[in-house]
Amino acid sequence: MGTSARPADGAITLAELREFASFPAATQRYIRRSLDIGLHRRDAMKLWSRDMVEEASIRAQARIYGRLEEIKAMVPDDSGLDQMEPFMAPLVTISAFDLGQDRLCSFSAYRFLYERLLGAGARPWLPGAFCAAASLPHLHPEKRRALLQSISEAAATAVGWSNREPTFYPEWVEKVDLSKAN
Repeated sequence: MGTSARPADGAITLAELREFASFPAATQRYIRRSLDIGLHRRDAMKLWSRDMVEEASIRAQARIYGRLEEIKAMVPDDSGLDQMEPFMAPLVTISAFDLGQDRLCSFSAYRFLYERLLGAGARPWLPGAFCAAASLPHLHPEKRRALLQSISEAAATAVGWSNREPTFYPEWVEKVDLSKAN
């Protein structure tokens, strides 16, 4: 069974890579930066900060993302309301921060990031968290409209969700000077 699953894993990784490539450059950069901060992969300040404004944004994001481990531990096993509140409230808060950074321009970009930050178990909850965060008053009305229109009916009303964990986690890639390679 493991042998027959390998080609499917490759196809899934390729699909995830294509999805990531479809995002604007600023969105790709923000997702990589967010994964570095949220997954503690490397020094985000050193790697991503280009100026004082971005430095302050990274500090704020690291502070907000400090709750990710707590949120991961509270992903509800079912749709029970008693498990939902302690999970959704901080998820909506973090989501509102990310959407307010004006780099995640659609539900698919948001979902791509949050599936990696929280794992596949959070998938059923992402449409609700996204819609809640995207409709908060801290966003400009046109931004709220664009975000809310980006979620498809299929995503908003899905009957079920895959429990397969994401396989592609985009990372920083150093620039290579091709003129020196020859």
